[in-house]
Amino acid sequence: MGVWAPLHRLLELAGQSLLQNEALAFAALEELPVELFPPLFTAAFAGRHTHADHEPHLETFQAALNGLDLLLAEEVRPRWWKLQVLDLRRNARQDFWTLWSGIKASVCSLLEPKPAQPMQKARRVEAQAGLKPARAPVEKLRIFTIPVQSIRRILKLVQLDSIQDLEVNCTWKLATLGRFLPHLGRMGNLRRLLLSRVRLLPHTTPDREEHCVGQLTAQFLNLPHLQELYLDSISFLEGRLHQVLRCLKTPLETLCINNCLISESDLTYLSQCPSVSLLKDLGLSGVNLTSLSLEPLQVLIERTLATLQDLDLDECGIMDSQFSALLPSLSRCSQLTTFRFCGNPISMSMLESLLQHTVGLSKLSLVLYPAPLESYEDVRSTLHPGLLAQLHARLRQLLRTSGWASTVWFSSNTCPHCGDEIFYGMWPILCPCYMPA
Repeated sequence: MGVWAPLHRLLELAGQSLLQNEALAFAALEELPVELFPPLFTAAFAGRHTHADHEPHLETFQAALNGLDLLLAEEVRPRWWKLQVLDLRRNARQDFWTLWSGIKASVCSLLEPKPAQPMQKARRVEAQAGLKPARAPVEKLRIFTIPVQSIRRILKLVQLDSIQDLEVNCTWKLATLGRFLPHLGRMGNLRRLLLSRVRLLPHTTPDREEHCVGQLTAQFLNLPHLQELYLDSISFLEGRLHQVLRCLKTPLETLCINNCLISESDLTYLSQCPSVSLLKDLGLSGVNLTSLSLEPLQVLIERTLATLQDLDLDECGIMDSQFSALLPSLSRCSQLTTFRFCGNPISMSMLESLLQHTVGLSKLSLVLYPAPLESYEDVRSTLHPGLLAQLHARLRQLLRTSGWASTVWFSSNTCPHCGDEIFYGMWPILCPCYMPA
């Protein structure tokens, strides 16, 4: 018999004793070590001890969360009240339920699975399990894929004007977003907003589409403190960027438009928009610019020369003939610290010109460049590691000669076999397909 078997038996007997004595059970809860709570809770849940634990499933959670409401309403709290985050998602801290007892409870079977997120000391509410949050101010609210009805019930219990950071990361139809928007307009202290994966259904009428977009832009009038705006995979943005940005009341510090379609008129308006003149962070990752003139982007960079710190042009399809127009402006971005330019079809000569134009930027500390076109064997973008190594050595020599102090990484296109990339810093980081057998 292993050493743990007697301990498990003692633990089981102690739990049974507590559950048979209601007064003793409640008294013990205040001093119960965290390691002993999972097996006791599991036993109470399985035995349906209606005083130590309420009816299973939704009633159980309702009772627990109602208790949290009462605790948070207390003016003076004992020092032993240490609870900061209650996370009952399926994949979050699964080991909690298996400590000592060796039994995994199924109390989270009703919750939607999601990878656990890093927890901070600031209070958070995560509206992805349909749980009723405590009635308390929250600074950060993250909404993942759950029914919009559940989200609306949760929002009714949150002090919306206390939210400063909002992430809406759902695969929503535009009409679904429209039902959420009245709540957004009440978040008057919002400073950071991320909207992701909002799609437009093919049968949506133009009038309905315009109505929903108008609803969204109207809410920006109620967000006077907004500083950071992230729009990712928003299907209705093309031709409407002016509608979104013109309602902003204050200059943005961060604007990231990722994986969206935009038109040349959108890019032109962006270069002239009053709200982007003080940008510190500009991201257009995944925005296809191949067929567009980059003159508006050059104008935007010129307008933000004194403030721009982070520029992300990854996977934009920018070619030599387009990029050459940006070089004079890039060379004057005196505050630039990070420049990302991976996934663009650029030649070796253009990369050399880029390095020469940016070598004088004293604050530039991290640069991510694409592997030059000459690194590939054919039009199918099959990478030739030997050619890449030679070209990389040539670029490194240019950097040393110029006295470049920044950290420079080069990346290839994704491997057609495994989807990974090859990165070059001081040495190559190869994908498995290029590793020796």
